[in-house]
Amino acid sequence: MNMIPFETIDWNQIAKTEHPGESGTAYWQTLQIGGLRIRKVTYSENYIADHWCQKGHIVHCLEGELVSELEDSQKFILSKGMTYIVSDNMSSHRSITTKAVELLIIDGDFLK
Repeated sequence: MNMIPFETIDWNQIAKTEHPGESGTAYWQTLQIGGLRIRKVTYSENYIADHWCQKGHIVHCLEGELVSELEDSQKFILSKGMTYIVSDNMSSHRSITTKAVELLIIDGDFLK
């Protein structure tokens, strides 16, 4: 992994990319540093991810609330101030919202 000197992130300077879900849309602002990816992600209301994800993440809820659904039908609510963590290939999961939500998501090689 790359060594990271002290750095600030001005999210207002990072372009948003649009990622349609099964319903709704995700908007990503992404900073990539070697094998580390840091994203500020906004899911629109009524967002349902269009796939089951196997990647590991550290997900922190900045605003709103989402349901993280596992492929085995378990559901976990993540609300403002809460965080979930999972390593690569440990569970198939997807995000679902009823109202817009804003997240900070960190993932990368360290979660393998």
